[in-house]
Amino acid sequence: MNDEGYRQVLQGLRIEHRDLDDAIAALTAQQVPDQLQIARLKRRKLALKDRIGRIEDEITPDIIA
Repeated sequence: MNDEGYRQVLQGLRIEHRDLDDAIAALTAQQVPDQLQIARLKRRKLALKDRIGRIEDEITPDIIA
């Protein structure tokens, strides 16, 4: 995959990450929050963050000091 393809995937992942933030906030604001669902969303959000980091590493060239 070329850099442009990675950037498009990265943009989609960042949007999904923000959406999960909103979903977690909405669930937390409920009078009786569903802790299991919140935990699942947080795990998904963390997995997305890791994937975003790996893609960013692919795009950013290594700098030899």
